[in-house]
Amino acid sequence: MDIKKLLIILLVAIISLPLRAQMHNPYVDDKLFHFGFSLGVNMMAYGVTESLDTIGGEVYHARTSAMLPGFSVGFVTDLRMTRHLSLRCTPTLHFGQRTISYKAESGKEVKGSEGYGKDITVLGLPLDLPLYLKWSAEREKNYRPYVIIGGGVSFDFGRDNECPIYQKPLDYFAAFGFGCDFYFKWFKLCPELKYHLGFNNVLTPLEQRQQVGELDMFYSQALSRLRNQMITITFNFE
Repeated sequence: MDIKKLLIILLVAIISLPLRAQMHNPYVDDKLFHFGFSLGVNMMAYGVTESLDTIGGEVYHARTSAMLPGFSVGFVTDLRMTRHLSLRCTPTLHFGQRTISYKAESGKEVKGSEGYGKDITVLGLPLDLPLYLKWSAEREKNYRPYVIIGGGVSFDFGRDNECPIYQKPLDYFAAFGFGCDFYFKWFKLCPELKYHLGFNNVLTPLEQRQQVGELDMFYSQALSRLRNQMITITFNFE
């Protein structure tokens, strides 16, 4: 059996357990504070704005291509404000990467050097420090859907001066998503889907780099702006 299908079957089985059982943890949401941790996957990308500059007599177009899954781990702190509203802080470290593909306007093959070709991969290791407002619906037996919105600051520890695309470390972002609390006997399991959108242009201009080679100019000069984007699927244990 395919591993993905097996994981989906296991997830459905785990989630279906509290729906058939008696009501678990009836007073857990009445606590002023509660804590937890999160594990999940992420898919990082860039919002790309092209410069359309002529480079060596050619104009190059760039876009984010394949979005490969990464890993996320974090902590959860929840402050109850009202029956339906809570304030959450969820510091999270993400491990992932983005791939930018280049295409010549004339249709000629893009040829890089030093191991780089028409695609270039930029590693990401951002630490997110967000605040969210979580609005929850009324609880039905052992499940409770919710929506979440907020934002925060992010610092990327994965920037690499050897990479032709040199990213600025600091970014600010907004995020929104939805999820559902599933109540078990000793804890809550909360699958959650969020979309993150960065505000800053995280592309470091060539004039701000200490060393600029021909390779750096080729890959960076075709770009005007890079904005961080990310989709996360997390499982909060609270």
